[in-house]
Amino acid sequence: MPSSLPIDGVLLLDKPIGITSNAAIQRIKRLLRAGKVGHVGTLDPLATGLLPVCLGEATKFSTSTFGADKSYDAEILLGVTTTTGDTEGEVITREIVDVTMLQIDGALRRFVGNIKQTPPMYSALKRGGKPLYVYARAGQSVPLLPRDITIHAIALRGFAADRLQIDVRCTKGTYIRVLAEDIGRVLGCGATLAGLRRIAVGGFEVSQAITLEQLEMFDHAQRIACVLPMDILVSELPALQLDAEQQRRLQTGRTALHPTSEISGLVRLYDQDRRFLGLAVIMAGVLVSKRLVATGIETVESPRALLRVPKID
Repeated sequence: MPSSLPIDGVLLLDKPIGITSNAAIQRIKRLLRAGKVGHVGTLDPLATGLLPVCLGEATKFSTSTFGADKSYDAEILLGVTTTTGDTEGEVITREIVDVTMLQIDGALRRFVGNIKQTPPMYSALKRGGKPLYVYARAGQSVPLLPRDITIHAIALRGFAADRLQIDVRCTKGTYIRVLAEDIGRVLGCGATLAGLRRIAVGGFEVSQAITLEQLEMFDHAQRIACVLPMDILVSELPALQLDAEQQRRLQTGRTALHPTSEISGLVRLYDQDRRFLGLAVIMAGVLVSKRLVATGIETVESPRALLRVPKID
């Protein structure tokens, strides 16, 4: 039995609590006997939910999904601040919680829209080639600049005693731990993140995902059947079907002529058998390869992606 198999596609994982995103994908790598594996958007050990996992050649096409909006269900503990911004850290302060629904509603409204957010020290962002959490664990402080993010919506799902449950839809790069701390600061009692579940990444939803426990119960064929075609990562792009000559030119590093068409910009490419070839850009009537699947890779057809594939005459 080979140590690894040429698997190219996307697996939507419902990550469990208590393990890192990297530990989760390593288990997937072992279960599928896959070669190259990566994930889209890190989830902390405290967090559960949707973690898109890219296998093999699919890692080349994860950029658009990585940059997609994300949605979360979050639980915030009021009256407590910690070293990490969540309940896994050491408690720094404790305050009496005495807030009203009106104050909570006002606090949440302050964070909807285009705002600036300073990343936490306990994060995987790198400075000097090292993740920030390495500095934090060593007791070192690194100057951090606020970043522009957008929070599209915050909905209050529940409030009782010292607990808030909210739904958040936001852009990439948003730290819900920092949002929880900022809400507590506005309310004057402090807060920390007590629970987090990611429910959507772009067009993917956690209801489509599979758990590690389910994967472990399956045989290998059933596990492979859970892998989605890699072109699902770019299904929002226009699609073009190439003839043999156009395909050959692009795969050998040259350009190919493209007739006048309403389609322009970045497109996804398919061969005559409707196999996914990669991405190209249409510029001034010419197709220029952008990112291609490695030659010889057998790709899985995506019915959703191939609903509209205009042929180039």
